[in-house]
Parts: sequence; C-alpha cells; structure tokens
Amino acid sequence: MRRYPIGAEPLPTGGTHFRVWAPVRRKVEVVLGHASVAGAPGEELVPEPGGYFSGHVPEAAPGALYRFRLDGLGPFPDPASRFQPEGPHGPSQVIDPTAFRWTDAAWKGRPLEGQVIYEMHIGAFTPEGTWDAAGRQLRELAAIGITVLEVMPVADFPGRFGWGYDGVGLFAPTWLYGRPDDFRRFVNNAHEAGLSVILDVVYNHVGPDGNHLQEFSPGYFTSRYANDWGAALNFDGHHALPVREFFLSNAAYWIDEFHLDGLRLDATQQIFDASSDHIVKLIAERVREIAGGRETIVIAENEPQDNRMIRPAARGGYGLDGLWNDDYHHSAMVALTGRNEAYYTDYYGKPQEFISAVKYGFLFQGQRYKWQRNRRGTPAWGLRPAQFVTFIQNHDQIANSARGERVHRLASPGNLRAMTALLLLGPNTPMLFQGQEFAASSPFFYFANHKPELNELVRKGRIEFMTQFRSLSKPEMRGCQPDPASPATFAQCKLDFAERQSHAEIYQLHKDLLRLRRDDAVFCRQQAGGLDGAVLDERAFVLRFFGEDGLDRLLLVNFGVDLHLDPAPEPLLAPPEGLRWKVLWSSEDPRYGGCGTFPPDTRDNWRIPGNAAVALSPARPEEVDEAGEIQP
Repeated sequence: MRRYPIGAEPLPTGGTHFRVWAPVRRKVEVVLGHASVAGAPGEELVPEPGGYFSGHVPEAAPGALYRFRLDGLGPFPDPASRFQPEGPHGPSQVIDPTAFRWTDAAWKGRPLEGQVIYEMHIGAFTPEGTWDAAGRQLRELAAIGITVLEVMPVADFPGRFGWGYDGVGLFAPTWLYGRPDDFRRFVNNAHEAGLSVILDVVYNHVGPDGNHLQEFSPGYFTSRYANDWGAALNFDGHHALPVREFFLSNAAYWIDEFHLDGLRLDATQQIFDASSDHIVKLIAERVREIAGGRETIVIAENEPQDNRMIRPAARGGYGLDGLWNDDYHHSAMVALTGRNEAYYTDYYGKPQEFISAVKYGFLFQGQRYKWQRNRRGTPAWGLRPAQFVTFIQNHDQIANSARGERVHRLASPGNLRAMTALLLLGPNTPMLFQGQEFAASSPFFYFANHKPELNELVRKGRIEFMTQFRSLSKPEMRGCQPDPASPATFAQCKLDFAERQSHAEIYQLHKDLLRLRRDDAVFCRQQAGGLDGAVLDERAFVLRFFGEDGLDRLLLVNFGVDLHLDPAPEPLLAPPEGLRWKVLWSSEDPRYGGCGTFPPDTRDNWRIPGNAAVALSPARPEEVDEAGEIQP
C-alpha cells in the first residue's frame, strides 16, 4: 500500500515501489546506480490509466541510487525524489521515512494565536550551515521567547548556496544542509524545546536550472497566465488533476514524514487557479487533515492583500491562518529611515498608519495606490489581529537595502528600540528575522549560485530590480550590490552568535519585550477590538490596550523630539478610575543603552520622551507620588 501517489517508496517486504506521471511517454524505466548511458539496463515500469507508470523493483533497497529513462532518453531524476545526494542534476536516492525514531508523540503543535515567529535560512543561520548546527541553537531561541520557526525553502536547488526560492526537487530537502534524517532530527529537537516548525514552500513556479518536469510532461505548466518567474504552474487546465495531486502530496509529505507544523506559501498571487476549488484552499485542508488533530499554521505571502486567503471556507475564503502584512513593514521602514521611494511611495510612517495597522491589519483595503497606479488590497473587517503577521525585517526587505543592511544600521538606536516595542507588544503576530534579536552585524544579501551564464543573468537582473529605488539607480551605488554568485557574498551573511554577548543591550531588549508579551495579562491578549489609539503629535501616538476590570495598559510611542502635552485633551491618556499610571517598561532603560525615563504622567501634565516607547500600567495613588514616580 503506497503512502503517496508518486515517488519511490520502500516496501516492508523488500525492494521499492516506483510510480511517476509521464503521460507523453510510452516507455519508462528505472535505472539503478550511477548509470547514465542510454544502453544501461533498466527495469521497465507498467503503464497505468492517466499517464502513470509504476512497478516494484526488488533490487532497489533504501539508499539505492536511481533515475528514470524516458523512451530511451535521459536518465532523469525522479520529479518526486525524496533526496538528491549530488544535487538536482544527479541521481535520486531511495529514502526510508520510517527509519528515523521520533520522540515527539506528545507534541500537540501550536495555533497561530499567541505565537512569535522567527524566520531563518539554514545555510546562513550558523557558520556550518547545517541542520545539526542550527539544532544546537534551538534551546536558546525558545528561552528568549520564540515559539515558531519559519524555515526558508529547502527544496533541492542547484549550486552551492541560494535562498531556495528557485527549488526544483520539491520533495527533496537539499543535500547542502544534511540528509533528510538530519532535518527530521532538527524538527524533533525543536518540538522537545517547545518550538513549532513551519516550512516556506514555493508553489508558484519551479526554478530554471535542474527542472526536468518538462521531460515527463509539459502538462505541469501553462501559458495561460503570465508568471513573474517563468512558466506558470498548471492548476486548472488540461492535465491539471495530476499536477494538483503532485502539489497536494508535497504539502502532506512535509507534515507527515517530517512532522512539520505547517507551511508558509510564497507569493500566492502567482498561484493561478480558476477552478471552483482553489489549490491554496485544498493545500490548507490537506495540511490539517494529515496533521490529524495536531495544531498547524498555514500562512501566506500575498502582495495584493487578498482577504480570501484568510477568510474561512464557509465565507468563500481559502481558510489559511494568516498573511504577511507588508503595509506594516513599509510604514515602519519609512518612519525609521525617512525614505519613501519605490514601493515605499505610498507610506509616510506617520502615527495614524501604525494605529490603523494594529487596529485593522492592512492599510490599503481597496484605496488607490500610487506606486501601482491601481487600487490595492481588500477589506479586512472581521479578521482577527493574530491573522496579520507583522515584521520590520525579513529576507527580502533586508536584501533590498543598498548594502543588504539590517534596519539597526539605517535607523537611530532610540527609534529602533521604540519600533521594536511596537512590534513585539502589538496585537498582531510578530515575526523576527534571524539575528534581529541581537542586532547582527552580518548583512543579508541576495545570493544564488547557478551555472556561469545564468549567474550573469541573475546579477544583471538584480541590478535592474534595484533601480526602482531612485537612490540606488545611480552608477556610484551599483557597486554596493555584491555579486549574488560569489561565495564571499554568501559567507558574509552568516550569523556570529558571539554577538549575543557583545550586543547584549539590544538582545536584552528583545528578551524583556518577549517576556512582557508572554506574561502580562493585557499585552498577551490578541482579541479583536482589544485596543484603541490616538495621534498625539506629528510623530507621537498612544495605544491603549483594554484589560479586565479596566486594568488597561498604555503604550506611548514617540519617533520625534521630546513632547510636552499641556493641555492633554485625549481620553485615552486618562488612568482607570481611582488609579494612576506607573512605568511598566521603557525603551530608554539603561540596560538597553537608553538614557533613562522620567515618568510621563506628572503634575506638569504629560511629558513623553523623544525617540522612545514607554509602557504604563495602573497603580494605586499611594504607589505613585505627585511627580508620577513609583514609591519604594
């Protein structure tokens, strides 16, 4: 009995059963070992209805290398190969998924609510760039308050390094980071540490180098849609059913055989499907079905901010758990850097943008969008705050700066601390990018290692892409973009964990904010309508988080100069009846490199420090003197 409709599956009785979809072929053979000559002996598979070929090969035990010969041509790697020990152009390998001994039977997974996501690239996360090396950091990530790891794509891709978004072996975790069981061990250990693991998958295109799907069937692709990265995948045309089965099997495979806790779907706006059951909806359903009651998380990137992605199926949606909120990031970057060129054009980083983002999710829900000369977004009314994944750094956005610089190199320290507080105490689901928590000095460039001719096309394409930024279109700035194919470019992106100590102040800031988010009875809530906000000045605003019995919290954020509010005719600043405000947390705490904080609510009315964020909680009047200071 097969586990999946495609691929090589070892049998308990010995040998391996192979099944592949090749409707344009008349004869399909399994060629074992490294044999690549046309005359090498092969085991012929039996044709089935629908273009499939299958058969049992007794000599193929786990660990055996194999490829498929198609009408005498090839041989080619298996489109559903479970491992490519020599990369996408080499032979596939038979893998026994039952050989690994899991110890996570008690793990129940995590829902999206209440989580903190950490995006990571396994190759650049540690100097070694392996699953085992990354696994040695899991306990520390859990200790500081991370709860979900979002692993950038690992489907096999060509070259010695890359981001992974040009994957071609969608079932084969790349050999660059270790063997499949090393990946399983990483997930198993993450669960023991209390961490969920979700995988970034690319279901909108297949990479240009090492893609052999056309040899098996041109039906994998369609010319009916224009795709930004090559041929669009065929989810709704002739031969679409086997293609849909291929990708649904892939989604299930990661959850089943690797015990992953969900998926992040890349660029879903480039997944085209006009059928009555959209493939994205079916993927979410399949993930939950295979998880068998274990909590899972399926989130998506969707540039148009289409609410169907996260609307429940009963209301015509696709039922995903969450969406990345690019609007939040863009406003944050403009506020921190002062630049609003290219795709930041429609953002000013003003207080109202942040108030609206934490209350309503997307800022653009159907309004005109100057940069695209069109309307952008869809209404987000009725969606839960946790469904919006917010961030001030991710892999794309760091690489899209002039020198792959992280935001702490582009912003003032005080404003960065304040923005971090807004991110980590806000009601949405926050996401950090690897090393952000300790202000890693390493940049994060775009890196991809292909064949020489393709490397040159990628390099030129990257330079052309960056010219959308006026400041980066000048000749003198083009030299700041390193060669994506250079090993030195990749090496510079690796983290140095010694910076947890040398950058201890910013690391402590993140640890304390994550602890406050987790433990505070008000900040940990993510309920709809759970807060309100008001603009206090051109660069300052207040958020009031509603607690039980009126025991609210205030978060004052000021990206400008010191602000004296006298008078202060804003009801959100009023303390709960019979109580006063005291400082609960401040971004200007000396432990974080700050300059100290005078309590904002004083007898001189409100004095809000510049380039800072201050969290306030209620206190009895006898606990706070007339100057607003807490009594011993």
